[in-house]
Amino acid sequence: MGKGYSAAIASNPYIVGSFACIGGGLFGLDISSMSGVLSNDAYKNTFGNPGPNAQGAIVAAMPAGSFVGALTVSKIADVFGRKWTIILSGWIWVVGSILQCAAVDRGMLVTGRVISGLSVGIASAIVPLYQSEITEPRIRGRLVSMQQWSITWGILLQYFVEFGCSYINGDASFRIPWGLQMIPAIILSIGMLFFPESPRWLVDHDREAEALEILADLHGKGDPKNELVQLEITEIKDQVNFERTEGAKSYFDLLKPGIFRRVTLGASLQMWSQLSGMNIMMYYIIYVFQGAGLTGRRGNLIADSVQYVLNVALTVPAIIYIDKWGRRPMLLVGTLLMGFWLMLVGGLQGRYGHWGDVDGDRVWVITGHDGITKAIIVFSYLFVCSFAITMGPVSWTYPAEIFPMRVRAKAVAVSTAANWVFNFALAWAVPPGLSNIAFKTYFIFGAFNFAAFIHIFFMFPETAGRTLEEIEDVFAQGHTFTAWAIKRDVGKKTLEDVVRNKHEVHEVDSRDEKAMA
Repeated sequence: MGKGYSAAIASNPYIVGSFACIGGGLFGLDISSMSGVLSNDAYKNTFGNPGPNAQGAIVAAMPAGSFVGALTVSKIADVFGRKWTIILSGWIWVVGSILQCAAVDRGMLVTGRVISGLSVGIASAIVPLYQSEITEPRIRGRLVSMQQWSITWGILLQYFVEFGCSYINGDASFRIPWGLQMIPAIILSIGMLFFPESPRWLVDHDREAEALEILADLHGKGDPKNELVQLEITEIKDQVNFERTEGAKSYFDLLKPGIFRRVTLGASLQMWSQLSGMNIMMYYIIYVFQGAGLTGRRGNLIADSVQYVLNVALTVPAIIYIDKWGRRPMLLVGTLLMGFWLMLVGGLQGRYGHWGDVDGDRVWVITGHDGITKAIIVFSYLFVCSFAITMGPVSWTYPAEIFPMRVRAKAVAVSTAANWVFNFALAWAVPPGLSNIAFKTYFIFGAFNFAAFIHIFFMFPETAGRTLEEIEDVFAQGHTFTAWAIKRDVGKKTLEDVVRNKHEVHEVDSRDEKAMA
């Protein structure tokens, strides 16, 4: 491994593009590390039986740290590289996991969750960026969307660990799962040592020979003279030169015309993914099923696990077909379906529920209506399936591919930070919301989904199947409020088109030089 990475790994586009997704799985681990202990008596007793507001604050500590991590990642990634930033995120997660596992009070638990959140914020921004810069266009959407799949796997695996440990009496029932969650981060940090750095980052740091070698291993079967490899290294060098003269020097550069539109699209999509209501179904599914009338702890845990299995399974078709179906259709269908299911859940809760007492807590609950309870559980499953096959994968893929090279690191960081701002707000607000306005909470999130549908229909252009450079032509079309008018073949070029265009540019430059002579 004299190259600093394994050439065999680099030659496999699926391995090189997917391994870093373990970083996304850390977010999934955190979701289940909380949702799996909400009904755990040992957890409640250890941390002073937190009420709705206190529990919301404990959960929200992680996205608070993630917000900071997402905003600092662009500087870290530009200085140390994409690869080493991913490695760093893994070790930060280990520190946070140790603190959570050893926590003896809420302060120590929150501190551990903030540090783990810092890791998740860094990983959630840098992994899609690394993937988009190192994978080829025809499978870029598929591989970047695996970020969401890794999140679902993290949720599922950690939940089953929590479920198994729930049969243990005492603190070990939650400390063991919190300790085990550092294992994937260790695998990530050690495994990334065998992976290549982003060629775009290397060129930007005047290491063109290394970048060419990596591109040859990635896309040319080790041949640096391969025509596509030569074309790609030339395009990257042109982009980097442009970035050095016109690139974003600060976050204020994201407000420039042509860039601000894309920043709002990337950030708002991450916002809508949170406002879709998926947070309710992931962090607080135990509360949801309690309100539906499923109050037995074991039965609730089993019902929750079914949802997490569906979340993993239904993400697979999206990964396979995201580049065929397109981003827009998936988002439009997904937001409509999610809004519909949430309205049904809220309507049934409102019609058949009442205020009651569950384990000493005041809860809006359905009793004596087994059919309604089962219907709400089914609609909740359908909501999760709708998110998994549409919004979930696209919400990570779209922001990673719509920005020009000169602002990409900062713009992706802002988009990801928007995710964590709303994740933080909702993680804190949902428990008090369910305990105060009950079923009306579902109507609010249902309305958010319908609002997202309108926004996406008018303003989000299609980007599937294009290189990061060809996407520039998509936004050059304009159609800020009529995104549906941009056809799916806009911007697409063959190799001959790119070569011809370069010849034309060189001819113009030659004529200009002669005219000046």
